[in-house]
Amino acid sequence: MSLFKKTKDLVLKIDDFLDLTAQTALHFKEGIRLYLAGKKEAFEARLELIAETENKADALKKLIVNQLYAQTLIPESRGDVLGIMENTDEVIDWAKSTMGEFAVECPRIPEELAEGFMELTVPVTLAVESLVLATRAYFYDSSAIKDHLYKVSFHEGEADRIADRVKRDIFASESLSLSEKMHLRYFASHIDTLADRAEQVADRLGVAAIKRAV
Repeated sequence: MSLFKKTKDLVLKIDDFLDLTAQTALHFKEGIRLYLAGKKEAFEARLELIAETENKADALKKLIVNQLYAQTLIPESRGDVLGIMENTDEVIDWAKSTMGEFAVECPRIPEELAEGFMELTVPVTLAVESLVLATRAYFYDSSAIKDHLYKVSFHEGEADRIADRVKRDIFASESLSLSEKMHLRYFASHIDTLADRAEQVADRLGVAAIKRAV
Protein backbone atom coordinates (compact mmCIF):
# COMPACT_ATOMS: atom_id res chain seq x y z
CA MET A 1 0.00 0.00 0.00
CA SER A 2 1.31 3.44 -0.91
CA LEU A 3 2.53 5.53 2.01
CA PHE A 4 0.71 8.49 0.44
CA LYS A 5 -2.52 6.91 -0.78
CA LYS A 6 -4.52 10.05 0.16
CA THR A 7 -2.01 12.67 -0.94
CA LYS A 8 -1.86 12.34 -4.72
CA ASP A 9 -0.53 15.84 -5.39
CA LEU A 10 2.34 15.36 -2.96
CA VAL A 11 3.17 12.01 -4.54
CA LEU A 12 3.41 13.64 -7.97
CA LYS A 13 5.82 16.27 -6.65
CA ILE A 14 8.02 13.64 -5.03
CA ASP A 15 7.98 11.62 -8.26
CA ASP A 16 9.10 14.70 -10.17
CA PHE A 17 11.88 15.31 -7.65
CA LEU A 18 13.11 11.74 -8.04
CA ASP A 19 12.96 12.09 -11.83
CA LEU A 20 15.23 15.13 -11.54
CA THR A 21 17.63 13.15 -9.35
CA ALA A 22 17.82 10.41 -11.99
CA GLN A 23 18.32 13.02 -14.71
CA THR A 24 21.18 14.50 -12.71
CA ALA A 25 22.97 11.15 -12.68
CA LEU A 26 22.59 10.82 -16.45
CA HIS A 27 23.76 14.40 -17.09
CA PHE A 28 26.72 13.75 -14.83
CA LYS A 29 27.81 10.61 -16.66
CA GLU A 30 27.43 12.24 -20.06
CA GLY A 31 29.21 15.37 -18.87
CA ILE A 32 32.25 13.41 -17.71
CA ARG A 33 32.28 11.50 -21.01
CA LEU A 34 32.24 14.74 -22.98
CA TYR A 35 35.01 16.24 -20.86
CA LEU A 36 37.23 13.20 -21.33
CA ALA A 37 36.56 13.34 -25.08
CA GLY A 38 37.77 16.94 -25.16
CA LYS A 39 34.38 18.29 -26.20
CA LYS A 40 34.50 21.44 -24.10
CA GLU A 41 31.47 23.26 -25.54
CA ALA A 42 29.26 20.18 -25.27
CA PHE A 43 30.52 19.67 -21.71
CA GLU A 44 29.65 23.27 -20.80
CA ALA A 45 26.17 22.79 -22.27
CA ARG A 46 25.74 19.67 -20.15
CA LEU A 47 26.87 21.62 -17.08
CA GLU A 48 24.14 24.18 -17.78
CA LEU A 49 21.60 21.37 -17.99
CA ILE A 50 22.66 19.91 -14.67
CA ALA A 51 22.49 23.38 -13.09
CA GLU A 52 18.95 23.82 -14.41
CA THR A 53 18.03 20.41 -13.04
CA GLU A 54 19.42 21.36 -9.63
CA ASN A 55 17.39 24.59 -9.60
CA LYS A 56 14.20 22.70 -10.45
CA ALA A 57 14.93 20.14 -7.73
CA ASP A 58 15.52 22.87 -5.14
CA ALA A 59 12.22 24.55 -6.03
CA LEU A 60 10.35 21.24 -5.87
CA LYS A 61 11.90 20.36 -2.53
CA LYS A 62 10.65 23.65 -1.06
CA LEU A 63 7.14 22.99 -2.36
CA ILE A 64 7.17 19.48 -0.89
CA VAL A 65 8.40 20.72 2.50
CA ASN A 66 5.78 23.49 2.58
CA GLN A 67 3.02 21.06 1.65
CA LEU A 68 4.08 18.56 4.30
CA TYR A 69 3.84 21.21 7.01
CA ALA A 70 0.98 23.39 5.72
CA GLN A 71 -1.34 20.41 5.25
CA THR A 72 0.00 18.46 8.26
CA LEU A 73 0.52 15.41 6.09
CA ILE A 74 1.93 12.07 7.34
CA PRO A 75 3.07 13.48 10.72
CA GLU A 76 4.37 10.06 11.79
CA SER A 77 6.80 9.90 8.82
CA ARG A 78 7.35 13.58 8.10
CA GLY A 79 10.80 13.78 9.69
CA ASP A 80 12.08 10.79 7.75
CA VAL A 81 10.67 12.07 4.47
CA LEU A 82 12.19 15.51 4.99
CA GLY A 83 15.56 13.98 5.85
CA ILE A 84 15.51 11.77 2.77
CA MET A 85 14.59 14.72 0.54
CA GLU A 86 17.28 16.94 2.02
CA ASN A 87 19.99 14.29 1.73
CA THR A 88 18.98 13.42 -1.83
CA ASP A 89 19.17 17.09 -2.74
CA GLU A 90 22.76 17.06 -1.47
CA VAL A 91 23.51 14.25 -3.96
CA ILE A 92 22.27 16.51 -6.76
CA ASP A 93 24.34 19.40 -5.40
CA TRP A 94 27.48 17.26 -5.28
CA ALA A 95 27.05 16.14 -8.89
CA LYS A 96 26.74 19.75 -10.04
CA SER A 97 29.65 20.81 -7.84
CA THR A 98 31.89 18.12 -9.31
CA MET A 99 31.01 19.14 -12.86
CA GLY A 100 31.69 22.74 -11.89
CA GLU A 101 35.13 21.84 -10.55
CA PHE A 102 36.00 20.27 -13.91
CA ALA A 103 34.84 23.43 -15.69
CA VAL A 104 36.85 25.76 -13.46
CA GLU A 105 40.08 23.81 -12.92
CA CYS A 106 40.23 22.02 -16.30
CA PRO A 107 42.39 19.06 -15.18
CA ARG A 108 44.55 17.53 -17.91
CA ILE A 109 43.68 13.85 -18.04
CA PRO A 110 46.04 11.84 -20.28
CA GLU A 111 44.44 9.46 -22.75
CA GLU A 112 45.81 6.43 -20.90
CA LEU A 113 43.93 7.52 -17.74
CA ALA A 114 40.70 8.69 -19.38
CA GLU A 115 39.25 5.19 -19.63
CA GLY A 116 39.70 4.67 -15.90
CA PHE A 117 37.90 7.93 -15.09
CA MET A 118 34.99 6.91 -17.32
CA GLU A 119 34.91 3.44 -15.81
CA LEU A 120 34.72 5.04 -12.35
CA THR A 121 31.81 7.24 -13.41
CA VAL A 122 29.64 4.24 -14.37
CA PRO A 123 29.11 2.64 -10.92
CA VAL A 124 28.84 6.10 -9.38
CA THR A 125 25.93 6.84 -11.69
CA LEU A 126 24.38 3.44 -11.03
CA ALA A 127 24.55 4.07 -7.27
CA VAL A 128 22.48 7.24 -7.69
CA GLU A 129 20.02 5.51 -10.03
CA SER A 130 19.61 2.65 -7.53
CA LEU A 131 19.01 5.21 -4.78
CA VAL A 132 16.18 6.71 -6.83
CA LEU A 133 14.60 3.26 -7.21
CA ALA A 134 14.99 2.57 -3.49
CA THR A 135 13.34 5.87 -2.63
CA ARG A 136 10.41 5.18 -4.94
CA ALA A 137 10.06 1.79 -3.28
CA TYR A 138 9.91 3.47 0.13
CA PHE A 139 6.83 5.39 -0.96
CA TYR A 140 5.16 2.73 -3.11
CA ASP A 141 6.45 -0.78 -2.49
CA SER A 142 8.32 -1.30 0.76
CA SER A 143 8.98 -4.96 -0.09
CA ALA A 144 11.37 -3.87 -2.85
CA ILE A 145 13.46 -1.45 -0.78
CA LYS A 146 15.99 -4.01 0.41
CA ASP A 147 16.98 -5.13 -3.11
CA HIS A 148 17.55 -1.56 -4.29
CA LEU A 149 19.48 -0.61 -1.17
CA TYR A 150 21.75 -3.59 -1.73
CA LYS A 151 22.47 -2.34 -5.24
CA VAL A 152 23.37 1.12 -3.95
CA SER A 153 25.88 -0.49 -1.58
CA PHE A 154 27.22 -2.77 -4.31
CA HIS A 155 27.80 0.05 -6.79
CA GLU A 156 29.38 2.23 -4.10
CA GLY A 157 31.81 -0.59 -3.34
CA GLU A 158 32.61 -0.98 -7.04
CA ALA A 159 33.24 2.75 -7.28
CA ASP A 160 35.66 2.59 -4.34
CA ARG A 161 37.51 -0.32 -5.92
CA ILE A 162 37.86 1.42 -9.28
CA ALA A 163 38.79 4.73 -7.67
CA ASP A 164 41.64 3.01 -5.84
CA ARG A 165 42.91 1.55 -9.09
CA VAL A 166 42.63 4.88 -10.90
CA LYS A 167 44.64 6.60 -8.17
CA ARG A 168 47.31 3.91 -8.37
CA ASP A 169 47.50 4.39 -12.14
CA ILE A 170 47.77 8.15 -11.67
CA PHE A 171 50.73 7.91 -9.32
CA ALA A 172 52.38 5.24 -11.43
CA SER A 173 52.34 7.53 -14.47
CA GLU A 174 55.72 8.71 -15.70
CA SER A 175 54.31 11.52 -17.83
CA LEU A 176 52.77 13.51 -14.98
CA SER A 177 54.38 15.82 -12.45
CA LEU A 178 53.62 15.33 -8.77
CA SER A 179 51.34 18.37 -8.74
CA GLU A 180 49.40 16.97 -11.71
CA LYS A 181 49.09 13.61 -9.96
CA MET A 182 47.72 15.29 -6.84
CA HIS A 183 45.29 17.26 -8.98
CA LEU A 184 43.95 14.17 -10.75
CA ARG A 185 43.74 12.24 -7.48
CA TYR A 186 41.48 15.02 -6.20
CA PHE A 187 39.12 14.65 -9.16
CA ALA A 188 39.00 10.87 -8.88
CA SER A 189 38.01 11.28 -5.23
CA HIS A 190 35.42 13.91 -6.13
CA ILE A 191 33.71 11.58 -8.58
CA ASP A 192 33.88 8.65 -6.14
CA THR A 193 32.34 10.75 -3.36
CA LEU A 194 29.09 11.03 -5.30
CA ALA A 195 28.55 7.30 -4.74
CA ASP A 196 29.40 7.78 -1.05
CA ARG A 197 26.73 10.47 -0.81
CA ALA A 198 24.20 8.14 -2.43
CA GLU A 199 25.04 5.40 0.07
CA GLN A 200 24.61 7.83 2.98
CA VAL A 201 21.07 8.60 1.81
CA ALA A 202 20.45 4.86 1.31
CA ASP A 203 21.52 4.20 4.90
CA ARG A 204 19.01 6.77 6.17
CA LEU A 205 16.36 5.32 3.89
CA GLY A 206 17.02 1.87 5.31
CA VAL A 207 16.52 3.12 8.87
CA ALA A 208 13.29 4.89 7.86
CA ALA A 209 12.01 1.69 6.24
CA ILE A 210 12.71 -0.28 9.42
CA LYS A 211 10.84 2.30 11.49
CA ARG A 212 7.82 1.96 9.23
CA ALA A 213 7.88 -1.82 9.53
CA VAL A 214 7.77 -1.94 13.36
